[in-house]
Parts: sequence; C-alpha cells; structure tokens
Amino acid sequence: MKLRFLGIIPNTPIDDSPTIWLDEDSGDLLIQSYRATDEEVKKCQEIGSIPGHSTDVPDHETIIRLPAVMRKYIPQQEDGGNGDVPRT
Repeated sequence: MKLRFLGIIPNTPIDDSPTIWLDEDSGDLLIQSYRATDEEVKKCQEIGSIPGHSTDVPDHETIIRLPAVMRKYIPQQEDGGNGDVPRT
C-alpha cells in the first residue's frame, strides 16, 4: 500500500488531529476523525441510504464526523466518480 498524506485539520492540537490520506494504489481515502455520537448514528439510520438497504452499521465499519474544513483535502475524481484513482 502506497499512502500519501493529504491534510490535517488546521491548527490541530497534538492529541486531536483529524487527518486524511490517499491510498495511491486503490484510490481509497483513509480518514482519522471524530467518531459519530450515538445520536448521530441513530439519525443516519433514520435517514437511511437506498430503499431496502440495511441501516445497521456492521462491526467492521463505523460512522465518522469529518469537520467541514477537512473537505478541501478530499481529491476530486477525474472520471466523474466511476472509481478510478482520484487526482489531487
């Protein structure tokens, strides 16, 4: 796996540091951020995603809260979002 650092929340303290990396082999993002609260998870489950899809969060997944200031570090897709490696 070849990771590239993309950004960290500006003016972050030493022990509170939402961070984002790009896996250059797969195009996946790895995100360290705040874990969603139980209330936020419940709201996400109430909204759901697509009809018929489970709203349960599997044990191998979690919901995180990414601060708005971190969105600038998310790479844009060259291909319109079909899964190719993003450009930065």
